[in-house]
Amino acid sequence: MAHRLMPALAAATLLASACADAADTSSAALETQEQIASYGIGLNMGQQIAPAEGSLDMAAFQRGIADAMAGNEPAIEATEIQVALQAFSETVNQRMMEEREAAGAENRAAGEAYLAENAAREGVQVTASGLQYEVLEEGTGASPAPTDRVAIHYKGSLIDGTEFDASGETPLELGVNQFVSGFSEGLQLMTVGSTYRFVIPSDLAYGPQGSGPVIGPDATLVFEVELLEIL
Repeated sequence: MAHRLMPALAAATLLASACADAADTSSAALETQEQIASYGIGLNMGQQIAPAEGSLDMAAFQRGIADAMAGNEPAIEATEIQVALQAFSETVNQRMMEEREAAGAENRAAGEAYLAENAAREGVQVTASGLQYEVLEEGTGASPAPTDRVAIHYKGSLIDGTEFDASGETPLELGVNQFVSGFSEGLQLMTVGSTYRFVIPSDLAYGPQGSGPVIGPDATLVFEVELLEIL
């Protein structure tokens, strides 16, 4: 965290100098290559410093930007700034860890309740690993092996219904063993032409690390999968 945050804070002088005197940038033109590239640079830097947003003193932040852009001598010695940046990074990192642990505990509790309720539904089966599956439509083809490649249509969502991924019009082609373990296990239960609904506990999905901005730590996942063919 410290290695990512400190360079991002320094680079943010470029990002925020144009915004310091502007209350609303939502109408900024994004038409030319320069404008689009500038927006991309700003977006990237903003994403890097976003974890520190609640801890930044904006007045001091903007003063640093102004001094850098004007070429003024720094108001604080470099060694003192370095010490402060290190302490700041550790504080932000600790806060993020605590927030992630709290989110993980909340997701685990919600997932366990959802799994218990879903397991009681008619037609839902539970494997030894804890994977839950429901046959929506049974096919008549073969079942894939772990080493096979398959073509599937799928839609993935959180237990609150938030969709995080879908194959769309073009089927996804991938090896059975290239998915999270719960998904891979479920695929091997299917026959070509079938559609199943999986409910995957977090330990068979992405676990404490989560995945991307939508799948949080220890999230239980729901997939609807159609097995089109074994390649």
